[in-house]
Amino acid sequence: MTKPNGPRCNLDCTYCYYLEKERLYPDTKKFRMPDDVLETYVRDYIATQIATGAPEIWFSWQGGEPTMLGVEFFRRAVALQEKYRPADKAIRNALQTNGTLLDEEWARFLKEHGFLVGLSIDGPRDLHDRYRIDRNERPTFDKVMAAVDLLDTHGVAFNALTVVHRQNARKPREVYRFLKGIGVEFMQFIPIVERSADGATLAGAPQIDEDGAACRVTPWSVLPKDYGTFLTRVFDEWIKADVGRVFVQFFDVQLGLWAGGPSSLCWFAETCGQGLAMEHNGDLYACDHYVYPEYRLGNIMETPIGTLAASPAQAKFGDDKRDTLPRFCRECDYRFACNGGCPKHRFLTTPDGEPGLNYFCESYKGFFAHAAPCLRTMADLLNSGRPPAGIMEVSRRHRKGAAKPEIGRNDPCPCGSGRKFKHCCKNPAS
Repeated sequence: MTKPNGPRCNLDCTYCYYLEKERLYPDTKKFRMPDDVLETYVRDYIATQIATGAPEIWFSWQGGEPTMLGVEFFRRAVALQEKYRPADKAIRNALQTNGTLLDEEWARFLKEHGFLVGLSIDGPRDLHDRYRIDRNERPTFDKVMAAVDLLDTHGVAFNALTVVHRQNARKPREVYRFLKGIGVEFMQFIPIVERSADGATLAGAPQIDEDGAACRVTPWSVLPKDYGTFLTRVFDEWIKADVGRVFVQFFDVQLGLWAGGPSSLCWFAETCGQGLAMEHNGDLYACDHYVYPEYRLGNIMETPIGTLAASPAQAKFGDDKRDTLPRFCRECDYRFACNGGCPKHRFLTTPDGEPGLNYFCESYKGFFAHAAPCLRTMADLLNSGRPPAGIMEVSRRHRKGAAKPEIGRNDPCPCGSGRKFKHCCKNPAS
């Protein structure tokens, strides 16, 4: 995840954990990736991806707010990608943005070069503007909606990146229906939880807390019970009519895991270490959530990016996720679907007093218990070569009274899984 203008942003979102990273570079006046760093990065990153046999090469541009650099910076990036691209490789770009600076020129550029845009939007006006404000404390909803219209008009592919915070977590159906209503087909629900020891500055990762300092979650952090409820309520909406039409990252990742595959999201993988973050000057960090001095791997202008990514320090960082998992988690029935979650969120203690329990443990367990019948059915469909969308018919029949005589307990399940109804979809989420 590349941050070509570092933590600089034109907004001042209350919950943003990255704005304070400016303190890592106290002497920097202009956060802008120099041309030589950009070229070194593009050249070497392409080389490392070729070496790993990647079928296509993805560049992920984030911030801060990367559009502050202007279209010309990204024209140069695309030109460099073409310069170093092998003839048999496709290069893709993803750009995460708050959308407030997008205009016609941006839209034409993004469409021309096939950028996938991740657009930050937290729901309807009152929920979005609760924390997403500019530096003059003005709301941003109208500008983001203008960006939605602009991207739609120009046919630019985009995902909605929705931060689940203390307020919108309590209105899951409202958030989901709003996103559907504005034409969003791809959604990411990102729970926010940050800690603070003094009530003013954010705490570091739990692994580097000083002297076990007591930290409380911030007022905007989503509560575990609320996040679990948010997931289940959205799932219930999605399972009724939207499977195969609306794609929710969390549900897609879980379906893959319940089908026996690897996690496509680092949070739920057994080990991590593949989501490195690079700052504007070429400093490489272990992860986007671990941009702290303790997790700086080096600088790509001094050491090749492939060498840094394969360093013993990074390997240990990735393996620690598995190796430090508490026994409570290792013995959990849902370990395959969770693997302890993101290490940054492991700051609770288990019931037997062992450190390292994920803040969202309650959330995940609640969701898994609720969605298990449907996830099993969809996994069976997927593994038998049929579309998981067949679950919608089961859900529809269940809502109309699926236990009526026409579908007996021992009859084949109508989802087509080949299992008896009583062992499959008799009790899916309604």
